[in-house]
Amino acid sequence: MPSTAQARIISAALELFAENGVGGTSLQMIADAIGVTKAAVYHQYHSKDEIVLAAAKAELERVDAVVRAAEGEPTQARARKALVSGMVDLAVAHRRTVSSILNDPVIVRFFAEHESFRPVMNRMSRVLVGTDVGHEARVSTAMLTAAISGTVMHPLVAGLDDEVLRSQLQRLAERLLPAMNTKRTQSQSATRS
Repeated sequence: MPSTAQARIISAALELFAENGVGGTSLQMIADAIGVTKAAVYHQYHSKDEIVLAAAKAELERVDAVVRAAEGEPTQARARKALVSGMVDLAVAHRRTVSSILNDPVIVRFFAEHESFRPVMNRMSRVLVGTDVGHEARVSTAMLTAAISGTVMHPLVAGLDDEVLRSQLQRLAERLLPAMNTKRTQSQSATRS
């Protein structure tokens, strides 16, 4: 759990990463954003890489909390609905930063290489499409999460207020779920034949 000072640094870094990308954000810019010296930032984190890692972990913890809440639901249908709702809420609440961060090559590499990311994504996939962990389930999960995170930053929705965006995105994302499961069921039936 980051300290208050570390949380301020992470928050400022996420905003700056969204504006400038990870590569275009310096430690000095982060220090300036929170009104401290660069030495004060170094006191909390010894390098920009450590800040990037902390920011990525903070995002992963938010996703993990949504997945955990969904896993606590009593039925698969309610778990899927809770997961989609939580993902939409998270994306809309962080709409300014979410897409930029998820599309930044440094963050993408972190998520691809970091061991704690895969189990969270596998659990998310299990909630969405059941126990199937094959290619189709992975792609389906990736498509849904990309659709949600990409939509909140799309220029066509930039002027929408959060509640309108949330309700529309929730409705449309839920419409994708039956198609994901129907396709999976058909694929499994064809394999058995």
